[in-house]
Amino acid sequence: MPELPEVETVRRGLNRVTVNQPIEGGEVRLARTIAYPATADGFWAGLTGAMFQTWQRRGKYLLGVLLRPGGEAAGYLGVHLRMTGQLLWVEPARLVEPHCRVRILLAGDRELRYIDQRTFGRLWWVPPNCAPATVITGLQNLGPEPFDEEFSVAYLRQRLARSQRPIKNALLDQALVAGIGNIYADEALFLSGIRPTTLSARLGTQHLNQLHAAIQKVLTTSIESGGTTFSDYRDIYGINGNYGSVAWVYDREGQPCRVCRTPIHG
Repeated sequence: MPELPEVETVRRGLNRVTVNQPIEGGEVRLARTIAYPATADGFWAGLTGAMFQTWQRRGKYLLGVLLRPGGEAAGYLGVHLRMTGQLLWVEPARLVEPHCRVRILLAGDRELRYIDQRTFGRLWWVPPNCAPATVITGLQNLGPEPFDEEFSVAYLRQRLARSQRPIKNALLDQALVAGIGNIYADEALFLSGIRPTTLSARLGTQHLNQLHAAIQKVLTTSIESGGTTFSDYRDIYGINGNYGSVAWVYDREGQPCRVCRTPIHG
């Protein structure tokens, strides 16, 4: 599943190419991809004629802020890529991909296609009079972003002090911190010298400081590298992410450790 760096890479790409371009309509090729409204007609009624003001990210969710001509709010387009979702920025004449689920046609010579082989991803149109979390309910229980001031060593200490969960399990809990999955939990734990099976409550101040710094470091490095390509992830141009070339442990079983040079074992 794409994690924070991959979704952030997509967000930045969307902000480069889709802003201020009117949505002219589109095609829903798989009805269950649209989580709200209940019908494709309702979905297009909300989007058609609007334009993207900007794209935001919350955890692993994308939120396209929509405006009508003249500046009237038109709600949001919410996207969750889940396991195999992709948003591709392509020419309309390009052959439609076998797993294309939604096509969003914009003014000009490009369109936005949502591709999803496993079909777990979802799109929402959030009406302008609704907070996104009232429609996209998965937003309601997200913890702080890893780069927010709220996500501090003190916050980690308070949240983990009585937790008997292994620390990797805790990091995968989106209510603790938003956007981290298997890849970056493993990377941050390795970099901070903490075994994934260590009980959260046993982490002292030194380890919590190391973990906090490691989380921010691996996420920053991955964002700068365009994320990690695994199975179906690509950026909006279909280009692979490059974090795998500098990863500490992800997908490196049998290769020399970058610290001690002994082979990595899973």
